[in-house]
Amino acid sequence: MNIKVETHKGDVDKAVRGLGWEWCVEDGCANYVPGEAVVVAEDEADYLLEAANSLYNMMVEAVPDDLPDAFLKVLGIPEKLWRLVRQSWNDDRHWHLYGRFDLVQTPEGPKLLEFNADTATSIPETAVVQWASLAAAGKNDAKQYSGLYEALVEQFKSWRMLNDDLPAALLLTYLGESAEDETNCAVLAQAATEAGFEAHLCPIENVSVSTEGVDKGIWAQVGAEQWQQFQFLFKLLPWEQLAWEEPELLESLTQLSRTRSVVIANPAYTLLFQSKGMLAWLWKAYPYHPLLLEADLEPLSGKYIRKPYFGREGQSLEVVDTRRILKTNGEYDNQQQVYQRWCDLPQDAAGYQYQAGVFWAGEGCAIGYRREKGIITNLSQFVPHLVG
Repeated sequence: MNIKVETHKGDVDKAVRGLGWEWCVEDGCANYVPGEAVVVAEDEADYLLEAANSLYNMMVEAVPDDLPDAFLKVLGIPEKLWRLVRQSWNDDRHWHLYGRFDLVQTPEGPKLLEFNADTATSIPETAVVQWASLAAAGKNDAKQYSGLYEALVEQFKSWRMLNDDLPAALLLTYLGESAEDETNCAVLAQAATEAGFEAHLCPIENVSVSTEGVDKGIWAQVGAEQWQQFQFLFKLLPWEQLAWEEPELLESLTQLSRTRSVVIANPAYTLLFQSKGMLAWLWKAYPYHPLLLEADLEPLSGKYIRKPYFGREGQSLEVVDTRRILKTNGEYDNQQQVYQRWCDLPQDAAGYQYQAGVFWAGEGCAIGYRREKGIITNLSQFVPHLVG
């Protein structure tokens, strides 16, 4: 399948700052947003958003209500998380704010590659940078599906309303050495503030957690010798990483969540959707569904891609067609694996391959593209789009 790309001229960096969103352009951002845009037909764009809605509903329906041990094992959920996963699944006050579906566009329609349900990034690019790219190119009247920010505001409003017995103090945390994560959290903080939260950003390393006494709760320093308790916590840190590397912190968060001393987003149950074991579970629940690629826990015949359950950024992938033809380096080789039918990404005339990222925030709300001459990674270019 071919994809149409048109050239855009203009200073995206300057355009973003002109919109008053200076903090969303980190160092090097303009270097990986090319002066081009993907041109998407309106019906194709609609299909992508509709696919996100349908796939999310399919995932919810495919989860057994009682979350039996066997199901959690199939999805590779760390046992230390089972209690919190079940608690958050059974309590509607634990609100899934957003996630990003990675889809491949085919002549038969979009198909699911995976769902980044827990800690999806590319928020500034999708919500702001690609919008500014149209302004930089003098295309202010062009149509674009970039409603992520507005959808996030509504999601934060819903989360706050569902937990209106708690003070609306929100702490957004990230790994301190990651400028990218801080930037993503900054956009979320802006949306949360617009929704009525008192929002504060803080590296996870600087958070204080107490499970006993008058100081029970989540605390962060908000000024000189001034600490504040936060009843709402957003963590741009994967749940499985907490289970594997920070078991004491996870146990404290579990205790605080059970006593409603804190409510956490994205909730622990999003790990069910994040696990690539869900790809095989979905195929079993909806065999040959037009939005799905065949997936199994055992190797397939023909060409397929092997993915680690909780791999990220294109690491530790293996492409097989009777023999290994590609293997990417990474730290996830020893995880459980899922095997998914290979599907070629659409290409442009220059040989770039394109993957559609469709954000879900209560509903499908925004589209963005990553491109690469090979496997898509976190370093692949982000390409804005326009509907035409």
